[in-house]
Amino acid sequence: MKTLNSVKDLKNLLTQERLKNKNIGFVPTMGALHDGHLSLVKHCVRENEVCVVSIFVNPTQFNDKNDLDAYPRTPEKDRTLLQTAGCNYLFAPSEKEMYPEPDTRTFNFGNLACVMEGEHRPGHFNGVAQIVSKLFNIIGPCKAYFGEKDFQQIAIIQQMVKSLHLNVQIIPCPTLREADGLAMSSRNQLLSDEQRRKAPLIAQTLKESATLATNKTVREVKDFVTNTLNKEPLLRVEYFEIANRHTFTPITCWTETTLPIGCIAVFCGNVRLIDNITYFVPQIQTN
Repeated sequence: MKTLNSVKDLKNLLTQERLKNKNIGFVPTMGALHDGHLSLVKHCVRENEVCVVSIFVNPTQFNDKNDLDAYPRTPEKDRTLLQTAGCNYLFAPSEKEMYPEPDTRTFNFGNLACVMEGEHRPGHFNGVAQIVSKLFNIIGPCKAYFGEKDFQQIAIIQQMVKSLHLNVQIIPCPTLREADGLAMSSRNQLLSDEQRRKAPLIAQTLKESATLATNKTVREVKDFVTNTLNKEPLLRVEYFEIANRHTFTPITCWTETTLPIGCIAVFCGNVRLIDNITYFVPQIQTN
């Protein structure tokens, strides 16, 4: 595995790979890698002759400087994990390399960026679009792999690729979970021992809510999830919404859409965790 810090050097190497008719897969990350990231890398390795992984903690997608400062960074461990997973090129640029000048671009994602994560993290998705579009332009035509834990982010990126006419195929990959159900996340490293014991209640409550959806209204399911989690002193629900999985428009009745998705953000202490669940509700439901 080669580690590169320069945009120019990476572009030159990938040009050489394409001259050999090799297809390229790409996994963008912010580091602090875990098995969820590695599942994306292994998926990429299986489907492509060249696997590129980026590690860059992107400042423009953080609307809270304290969150940016606290974000875990484990570069040496990350490098070892990627080499073991079969990565060919690790791209680990500096902030100056990625932003030689301030990026003033503004993206319009309509309703997608106005609800849930977009509502509670102003500017977040614009920052995501800035960095991911830069990375796609550097890497060039490829398949790019993203975890479905960030379900709304995948929709944002798919819309960005379409609007900018980028030659990139977005490959969503299933959320990986710990043995107790907690969705794998770099932020889990920030949890205290007690918080880590309580955090799986998020996934457990979502799973239980899916069994209620066949005979409860959307409102009742939302109240169940929010009230259950807020009863735990270490947890605080920032939002929980059940929405159309394509438009992310909140629904009030199960019959408004097929396979609605429930998206949640919960503070466990000061650590913000997100998760989601798909509701398989028979369309004969009338509540």
